[in-house]
Formats: sequence, C-alpha cells, structure tokens
Amino acid sequence: MKNILNIKLKSLTKLSALSLLTALTFSAAATSPVPNQFKKPQMITTYKYNQDNYQVVDAAKMFPKPSVNQVQHILSLDTLENEADYKIEIQIGQNKLVDCNSHHLSGKLDKISLQGWGYQYYSVEQLTDGPTTMMMCPDPKTMKFVTMGKSLMIDYDSRLPKVFYLPKGAELRYRVWQVKDTYQFSGQ
Repeated sequence: MKNILNIKLKSLTKLSALSLLTALTFSAAATSPVPNQFKKPQMITTYKYNQDNYQVVDAAKMFPKPSVNQVQHILSLDTLENEADYKIEIQIGQNKLVDCNSHHLSGKLDKISLQGWGYQYYSVEQLTDGPTTMMMCPDPKTMKFVTMGKSLMIDYDSRLPKVFYLPKGAELRYRVWQVKDTYQFSGQ
C-alpha cells in the first residue's frame, strides 16, 4: 500500500513539475517584449522663453518678446499629410499641492491678432485660485496639474507656430487628436 502511494506521489510530482514548466514557458512567451506598433512620432517641437533667456525662433520671430512676468511657449508643428484630420488640445494650468476636492484656476485666455500680420497668439495675464469643492479630505495632499477652465481645441496647421504667453509658474500641456473614422450620413 505504501509502495502504491509512493509511486502515485512521484507521478503526481512529475506531472505537477511538467505543468509548471509548461505554464512558465507559455507565460514567458506571452510577456516577451514586442515592438511598440502604436508609438507616435514626435509631431510638435516646443520652446519656452522668459525675458531673461529669450531667443528668436525663426518661425516665430514676428511675435513679441515676453514681458517681465510672462513666459512665451511656442509649439512648432511638423508638416503632416492630411492636417485637417488633426486637432491640438491645449490645457493651461499649474502643478499644485491639493487635497481630494475638485480644484480649478481662474484666468482669462485672450486670443490676440498680431498687428500688421493677422496671425493669432494667446495670452493669459494672471492665474489665481479658482472655484473648488469643499469636501472633508482625510487623505494627505498630493501634487496635481490644476487647469484653468476647459481645454482649448485648435486646428493643426503647420504653417505657423502656436504661440502662448503665460504668467510665470504656469504650464502648458498639449495632446494631438486624430480623426480615425469617415463621415457618416444621418437618416441612412
């Protein structure tokens, strides 16, 4: 009886080892690195200048130098095949230490026409703490990007850079959106 149990235990151990080896082999194959097929090329080159480190960027030389308390953000766009299929989403804000409440910044984004050129640029003179909810927060404060109002959606147009003048301490973040579908007709 003891012999039969030992034989069954040995065969069960071998079977378990074989199963474990098979699982590890398939697991390693399933998690092997593959090339990232979805990596996007760099489409936008950014420049950031204040009055102290200002340099003339060729494509944006017609735009004014930033004032004492402002930082100039320039987004230089690469030429794309079908630029009408792309949009740029812009968010203006600051990294702040905040609690669990919903926080926003207040400020006015002005769209200004460059005199004599007709080109557009954007300016925010001042950012202040805006509306917030007033919940009790048991968790400690964390760093978070707090935005000013809603995102700004602008057309992707590589002919001119997108120029923003923001107060010192403000940040500009962006992302590119691409159309993935064709137009559909209603009622069909």
